[in-house]
Amino acid sequence: MAYVIFAVLLVGVVWLVSAPLRRGAPRQDPLEGVSPESLRRSDLEAARDAKYREIRDAELDHQTGKLSDADYAAIDATLRAEAVDLLHELDALGDPEPPPAGH
Repeated sequence: MAYVIFAVLLVGVVWLVSAPLRRGAPRQDPLEGVSPESLRRSDLEAARDAKYREIRDAELDHQTGKLSDADYAAIDATLRAEAVDLLHELDALGDPEPPPAGH
């Protein structure tokens, strides 16, 4: 008899906990209404920020002695050239669109 009570309680708890999953909330595309240019700009800005972090990490590694002067110069030149390319791509996109009203 204890097993039956336990099973009924277990089913009740599972049913209660899974209620939000059963509601079937309407799904919306999170990118709906976002222009391809805006997506491209976001990607480039994220890449630019990541490149800046790489440059700072290389500087820190050089300062702490993990990179020799020659290695640092080579890595720094490459990273800065890649950052400049990203900035040129961002400039080519022009000014960003103003955000929609109410956001």
